[in-house]
Amino acid sequence: MSTAHGTDPQRSGGPAALPPSSYQCGGCGARVEHAPGTTELSCPYCGYRQQIEGAGRQVREHAYAELAGLARKPAASIGAHAFVCPGCGAHTESNALAQRCQFCATPLVAEPAAGGLIAPEAVLPFAVDRSGVRSALGRWCRSRWFAPNSLKKVSEAETLKGTYLPHWTFDARTVSDYRGQRGEHYYVTETYTVTVDGKPETRTRQVRHTRWRPAHGTVRRDFDDVLVPATTHLPERQLDQLTPWPLAEAVAYHGDYLAGYHALRYDTEPETGLTGAKARMAPVIERDCRSDIGGDEQQVSSVDTTYSEVTYKLLLLPVWIAAYLHAGRSYQILVNARTGEVIGERPYSVAKITAAVLAVLALVAAVVVGYLVS
Repeated sequence: MSTAHGTDPQRSGGPAALPPSSYQCGGCGARVEHAPGTTELSCPYCGYRQQIEGAGRQVREHAYAELAGLARKPAASIGAHAFVCPGCGAHTESNALAQRCQFCATPLVAEPAAGGLIAPEAVLPFAVDRSGVRSALGRWCRSRWFAPNSLKKVSEAETLKGTYLPHWTFDARTVSDYRGQRGEHYYVTETYTVTVDGKPETRTRQVRHTRWRPAHGTVRRDFDDVLVPATTHLPERQLDQLTPWPLAEAVAYHGDYLAGYHALRYDTEPETGLTGAKARMAPVIERDCRSDIGGDEQQVSSVDTTYSEVTYKLLLLPVWIAAYLHAGRSYQILVNARTGEVIGERPYSVAKITAAVLAVLALVAAVVVGYLVS
């Protein structure tokens, strides 16, 4: 949400007006923005290119224990960023970390730690451009089962916004003490009677049983870059569908990577993020416990995990948020702007679904008739 006005934004109670970079093209005087797939700013009009300073700086992890000593405020208590556009001088307030001036489209990027926020440490820059989104959308539409045939003709997004979404990543060393049971299968021969041609016949069969024994032990695992969304603007389940992300390709944060895009600031605190990360670690640790127990089956009754050397960072991930129009209705999709993975809503063809159901019923009927005849 953003508002524009001509009064002094410092009187609104939010952070002071921020002096963003001018992002003025050195060739024609227009604006420059980050070029997807590069470490450069480029002008969409004259092709002028400018290298982003500091590209190649190492991404750092921060000790989680140091969070308590940071001069920070809860994200919910921080007011809107106040921008002064270097292009037209308009004053704008926004909860976004980056956006375009709504009057002249000049990129606006806030100071990353403005108002007491934790600054992003890393960013995974956009690699898929607008034409790549069109191609990905076309492939996605053509591959949808039970979709109307007309969907295959859709290749253009009705609306398209490149957005950086904040995520927390966590590293940790874990030591887990577990208790459970180890199950080992054994077989017992049983005798039973059946009637064949009106006469009883005695037969035998092997019946499986499980012998359970107490088990306990300790497993260790190091976790690296456990990813947790730091925004509630989109459902976590939906964001998880965009994985995997090539996190090894993330670079040290620089505001220039945000130029020309929208970027959300985090609204989930790192403490909540760590709780979510532990929840994501838990199934992996339980699988380790089951592997350590061995046997044919396992039951895990308790796991006590100790976490050490916990580190974190705030990472911005690139997503194209788009909507396409089909049969008079708008459908939303998300595109992973590194891999081209597409997730989202789609229409279904009632005729195709009905035909498929009828075909399955006909096949089942044919099998039953064939069995009865034989």
